[in-house]
Parts: sequence; structure tokens; C-alpha cells
Amino acid sequence: MKLQQLLSQTRRAVDDYHMINAGDRIAVGISGGKDSLTMLYALNGLRRFYPLPFEIEAITVDLGFTGADEALKPIQGLCDEFGVHYTVVPSQIAEIIFDIRKEKNPCALCAKLRKGAFNDMARQLGCNKVAYAHHMDDIIETMLLSMIYEGRFYSFSPVTYLDRMEVTVIRPLMYVHEADIIGFKNKYDLPVFKNPCPADGYTRREYVKQLVRQLNRENPGCKERMFTAILNGNIPGWPERQEGKRIYE
Repeated sequence: MKLQQLLSQTRRAVDDYHMINAGDRIAVGISGGKDSLTMLYALNGLRRFYPLPFEIEAITVDLGFTGADEALKPIQGLCDEFGVHYTVVPSQIAEIIFDIRKEKNPCALCAKLRKGAFNDMARQLGCNKVAYAHHMDDIIETMLLSMIYEGRFYSFSPVTYLDRMEVTVIRPLMYVHEADIIGFKNKYDLPVFKNPCPADGYTRREYVKQLVRQLNRENPGCKERMFTAILNGNIPGWPERQEGKRIYE
């Protein structure tokens, strides 16, 4: 995927769900993975021509694994190249959840702690919005996770206001396929570093990811149809989609 295609799909999501308004200051969560670095490219590129001016801040929550300092240097270099301020938030999250045998759901606990630290720093930096790098595959997988393990039709919303944190979450990569992100990572040589977590790759989400791939192999187009069902599913908390109706003020 080329940058122009990424920007087109990102702008479509931003316009369809009115994710960005004039004067927004958006915190971009950078985990070091392909998704978050692609989102940094997307929002940095979008801000250069989008009709509504906005600013971005890049934030990484350092989980506390050994070697993170060296791994984050190329990300700092990328942010310097883009002219984006970059903040690394130190934490002891790895120490808290390291012994995964004692923690029933270490990934959920880790995500909760990371999001808390990220949102806190976003507020300190004066951001009124935070951008999460969830793509189309993430949305589909979340829907299946909810159906299989919770018995409900649900997936996270493109735009969510967090009352307690007083920030709005946006997901500008919602129309981007994971396969295209992988292609983008390879084409632009993104400074990705491997997740050092011992639980990486051994989760329910990984199981559902493989399930979606199998379903799509056996039923070509299945993934797109599931995504369409989500968009049209009237899921509680989802804003109305304003396809082609954005008026810039």
C-alpha cells in the first residue's frame, strides 16, 4: 500500500465519523508495532492538507522490558523527521503482569494499565483526543470475540468519549486492512520492534485472528461482509455514519 492510499482511507474514516475538528490536539499512541507507526504516518500526512487544522503528539508507554531504550531510538528519529513531539512514559507494567501464570488475563490487565498511562499523559500534554491504531481486522476480530465469549454482537466504536478521562478516542485506521498495513510497513521500512511480552501470540485474539483467516480462505469476501454487517449493525454507542456529508467549518 502506498502512502496516498493510506491517506485516502484515513480521510474517509475521519470524514465519515467526524473524528477530527478544527483545533484538535490528538495524542497518537505508539507501541512500536506496525499498526501504530502506520497511524503516525497517516495522521502526520493528513494534517498537512486536511481542511481543519489539528496537531498531533506521539506517546509511547514503556512497559519496562529490558532493551526498550534502544528500540525506541528509531521511533524518536521518525518523529524528529516529521516534526512531531515524542514522549516516552516510563512504567513498571511488565513487572506487574510478568508472571502470566498467576494472572488469569494478563493481556486485559496490561491493556488497561497501558491505556490509563497513555490517557493520563495525553491530558498532561493538552490533548483532547487520543488515536488508537485499530484497523478493519481488529474491528472484525473484536466482534467475533464478543459473539463467541460474551454472547453479544459488539465491536468498539470509531469514536468514543471517555467521561472519566475527558478525552475522545478515535480510530482513523478503521477502513484499512491489516494486510495493507503489512505492505506499508515493508514498503516504507517502518522502525518496528518485536513485542517482548511472553504472552504475545498466545491469546484469544490470536485464535480469532486465525479463525477469520480460515473463514476468508474458505469463503472469499467473508471478511468484508462481516465488516459491512458491523457498519450496518446499529451497535449501541456507535455514531451515525455521515458518508460524503462532511461540511468543513
